[in-house]
Amino acid sequence: MQPTEAAPAVLERAKPTAVPPPENVATEIWNLPNSLTLLRIFLVPFMVVVLLTKYSNYLGLAIFFVAAITDYLDGYLARKYNKMTRLGALLDPIADKLLMSAAFISLVELGLARAWMIVIIIGREFAVSGLRSIAAQHGVTIAASPLGKTKMVAQVFAIGLLIVGYELGEFRFIGELALWVVMLFALVSGIDYFIKFSRGVLRG
Repeated sequence: MQPTEAAPAVLERAKPTAVPPPENVATEIWNLPNSLTLLRIFLVPFMVVVLLTKYSNYLGLAIFFVAAITDYLDGYLARKYNKMTRLGALLDPIADKLLMSAAFISLVELGLARAWMIVIIIGREFAVSGLRSIAAQHGVTIAASPLGKTKMVAQVFAIGLLIVGYELGEFRFIGELALWVVMLFALVSGIDYFIKFSRGVLRG
C-alpha cells in the first residue's frame, strides 16, 4: 500500500508542504512501487473471469493473493527507496478498493457470501473515503485507523477462505466466521472514522 505521510495525532490541521519538483512522467509511472500498483489493477479482471467461469478456484485464489501482496510491497518499496509519488498516492487506494470490491462481488455472485454483508463492507470503504476527502478540504487530516488496517488483513484471509470454502468441508464455517469478523471491523472502524471526522470538521 502506497504510504501517506503519517499524522502525529489522530487529527491535525494540514500544514503547507513544499511541492516536490516535477518528475519525468515516464519515470514516475514506471517506478517499481507504481508498477506493482498498476499490476494489482491489471490482475483484477483476470481474477474475476477465473472465479466467475469457475475455471479454477485455486487459480483465482493465487491471483488474488499475488494482487494482495503487491498492496504491501508497493508501500514498503516506496518508503525504502524514497519512491513516493503523487500518482502512487492516487492509484493505490483505487487499486485497493477495486481489488477488494471485485473479489467480494464475485463471491456474492458465486453464492459464497451474503450480499447484505458485502454491501456494508464495501459501503464503509466509500463512506470513509468520502469523509477523509471532505476533511482534507477543510484542512484536516484523519489518520489511518489501526482498526482499519486490521480489517484489511482480515479481508484478505476471509476472501481466501471463502474462495476455497467448498474444499474445507465441515470447516467451511471458518470462512463465514471470518466474513463476520471483517464486517464487525468495518462497522467499528467506520464509526471510529466518523467520530474523528465530527471532532475535526463538524465541531471545527
